[in-house]
Parts: sequence; structure tokens; C-alpha cells
Amino acid sequence: MIKKVLLMVMDGLGDRPIAQFNNKTPLEYAKTPNFNKLMQGSQAGLMYTLGRGKRPGSDTAHLQILGYDVEKYYAGRGPIEACGAGIKLQEGDVAFRGNFGTVDENMNVIDRRAGRIKDVTVFAKALDGMVIDGVQFIVKPGSAYRAGVVMRGKGLSHMVSSVDSHNDGDSIHKVEPLDDSAQAKFTANVLNKFVKKSYQILNEMPENKALEQNGKLKANFLLLRGAGYYKELPSFCQKWGFNNSACVAGGGLYKGIGAFLGMDVLPVDGANAQIDTNLENKFKTAINALQTYDFVFMHIKPTDSLAEDGKPEDKKMFIEKIDKYVSMLNCLGDDVLIVVTADHSTACELKAHSADPVPVLFNAKGIRADGLKNFGERECAKGSLGIIEGKDIMPNILNIMGKLPLIGA
Repeated sequence: MIKKVLLMVMDGLGDRPIAQFNNKTPLEYAKTPNFNKLMQGSQAGLMYTLGRGKRPGSDTAHLQILGYDVEKYYAGRGPIEACGAGIKLQEGDVAFRGNFGTVDENMNVIDRRAGRIKDVTVFAKALDGMVIDGVQFIVKPGSAYRAGVVMRGKGLSHMVSSVDSHNDGDSIHKVEPLDDSAQAKFTANVLNKFVKKSYQILNEMPENKALEQNGKLKANFLLLRGAGYYKELPSFCQKWGFNNSACVAGGGLYKGIGAFLGMDVLPVDGANAQIDTNLENKFKTAINALQTYDFVFMHIKPTDSLAEDGKPEDKKMFIEKIDKYVSMLNCLGDDVLIVVTADHSTACELKAHSADPVPVLFNAKGIRADGLKNFGERECAKGSLGIIEGKDIMPNILNIMGKLPLIGA
């Protein structure tokens, strides 16, 4: 009897054929004996996370996979990032996701990620607690160059535009209200003041001057986007009938998703969402958590970031690195269902998310296995699950566990 679930999401795992890989994807070309062993005892298929022709963001994709219809529950990425940074949201808060980036004196963006700086704690601390026109700014570091930012005060609105231009070389954007309300106009005005003051503080910090002297990029600007509002959701356990649930992740967004849905976010030594993330500790933490928790969500990030950097060889090698630790799952009991998938495809050719479907497998004792041999996009297309959507993941899990409600007599 299946009693526990491990949901393993490898960010941006899906891809397109690569010429140097004999027109195979990085996943298909990688040597993955342990994933292939799982595949042989699994039901498999392909998944359009948000549906055909829809290019998923990581936030919306994860919400959909975990059973939260984004049309009903999505309130912007900012609140999720803020939760991931450890900020406890309150009614009326407006939250943003942010990158510490590098701009020149003309406010042109040199690098949106400040050279992929690995720790911005000192820079976030310098801005945290700032008060402008009665509005408090809460700024906490996320993973690497990321940060969670919350505006707390009266008369705020999430209907404001982004500071982030989304492209290196472009000028930063002035925040504009997105509707005619007094709240949106006030929020935009306060946010523009915050952005200006933050630049003045960051640009003169000795830590940034030291970076510049060492030939590195300053983290002298906070690029904000993804404004959202606090919205209370039913907890994951309440919605799906689990006794408890846990999140094992290194990236702030994914910790935020876990916290946002009421999961216990478990600490993992060395898990940082970068290519040097400690995969062994992440797998150990997830496996140990299954002794206590009914549902464990484990997220792995670098498969996405390597594809966004246009590095198919590195993506392939990282998939092989993950595969080595998949062998650790052999110790799990017969009462554990293992689900392996991705939130979206990230095409090395595009250096961006794509709407291409992702592979998915369900592995458990007693399942009607397809007997397929290799875990990859085109092999999964042959599986008995066929083509599914993200919204189908949780019902399929409940079905395998024997927990689906009966429809009819």
C-alpha cells in the first residue's frame, strides 16, 4: 500500500534536440542508468504544465503541479519569493521579487545578475527597514543574487509596473501605476523613491567598491518585478488530505512555494540552487524526511540555469551528476511513490523557457509499468500516461495511493 510520496522536480529539464548530441536532447544524450532503472518500473508520459501553447513560469508551473489552479490561486511571484526569503506576509502587503544587478551612471543595465554574485546578504541588510512616506520596506536575501522585497503600510496596491527591463543593455524602467487608483499612484511614487535611494546607498558601499577594485561587477541596483499581494490559500495538506508535507530546496522561489503552501521547509547544508549545490545532502534530507512526512517535494535548479546560459554540455553533465544520487532512492520502502518530472522545458538554443512538454514518470510497487527503458522526452512520449497537464499530477498521485473519491454510486 502506497503511503508516502516523493515528488522530484528538476527545473527546466526538458529541452530541444542538440546537433552536437546527434539531435538528442541533453537528457536523452546523458548517461542516466539510475533514472533508466526507475523508468523500467514506471508509468510515463509527457506533460504540458499549463496546457498546450502556454509557456510556463517556474512559479505558475509549480503551483499547477502541486494542484493549485493558477487562474484561481496565483497572486504574483513576489509573495512567493518573499516567503522563500523568510518574510511572513500580512494583509495589505505588496511583495516583489528582485535581482541585485549592475547599472552604470546613466541607469543602463550592465548585468541583471551582478555577475551571478553568490551572496547578497550585506546588500539586502543595507536596505532592509527603510521607511519612505510611511511605507516600510522589508528586504531579505534569497539564493545567490535574488532577494524578496515587501512594502508594508497603508493604501498600497500591487498594480504597478516593474523596474526591471529584463534585458542587459536597456535602461531601467520607471515604475508606473497600472490603473487609475490613488493606491497604485501612491505605490508607484514611493517605489520610485525607494529605487533611487537604494542605488545611492548600494553604489557607495565599501563592499561594492571592493568588488569593483577586484575587477568584478558591483551589486549596485535592485531590479524589482513580479508585484503581487498577500493571498491566503488552503494549505497543501488541507487540500490533498496528507497529514504533513515538506519542501527540500535551495532556491528562494521554491522554498517560497513550499512555505506559501504550508509545507515545512527543511534546511539542507550546502543547498544553494547553484551548480555546486550539495546534491548528496539534498537527497539525504528528502529520504530522511520520508520517515516523518507523508509528502516530500524536492527541487533541483541548475538544469534550468545552465540551459538559460546556453550550455547544453554542462546541462547534460549536471543531469548525469543528479543520476548518480538517484541510486540513493533504492533504500526507500515499497510504500513510497516516486514522481520525477520538470516544471517546464528550458531550451539551450533559446536560452529561455519554452512551451515544449516535459517528461514525467510515476514509480511505485504494483504500478502498471510501461516497461520503457530510457528516461527521456521521446521515450516518455511512448508511455501509457500519454499527454497530461500539470493539473493531472496530484489526482494521479491520489489514484495510485487509492485515495481518489468515488464519482457516482
